[in-house]
Amino acid sequence: QVQLVESGGGWVQAGGSLRLSCTASGIIFSITTMAWYRQAPGKQRELVAAITSSGSRNYKDSVKGRFTISRDNAKNMVYLQMNSLKPEDTAVYYCNTILRSVDWGQGTQVAVSS
Repeated sequence: QVQLVESGGGWVQAGGSLRLSCTASGIIFSITTMAWYRQAPGKQRELVAAITSSGSRNYKDSVKGRFTISRDNAKNMVYLQMNSLKPEDTAVYYCNTILRSVDWGQGTQVAVSS
């Protein structure tokens, strides 16, 4: 019943763009701060971007100016527009609440080659 499903990842050359989508089910989405996380091989999962219920945004320093997080409360969806991708952005990307209160979904793989 409580489920997160990510999509939109893929392989792209450096400088390219991808748009990730996440559908959240079984939570009161409209009052929940949502976030994107990523995990590269051998690294801890890290917070990339977050957006509050009112639309306030925060980003990891290394993605500022390149990534944009947004949400559509009517559709229970959160998005991550990624531009000017760099090889160091390569990771599996996940969505969750800011408190990580939902079991992790399958994530979506982003691979950026130089």
